[in-house]
Amino acid sequence: MWSIILMGLAGLLIGGGISFHQQKRPRWVSISFYVLAAMALLAAYLLTLPGK
Repeated sequence: MWSIILMGLAGLLIGGGISFHQQKRPRWVSISFYVLAAMALLAAYLLTLPGK
């Protein structure tokens, strides 16, 4: 369940990064959105791994 929520959050963050890029905001803002999206996807993947 959490992995689906995190994937949705990653999609929203990627959309925000694209939006800020199109608005000609500072580059670090859109890059930080992309980094947060990548971290959310990584967390979603790690939650799908089998535990001990």
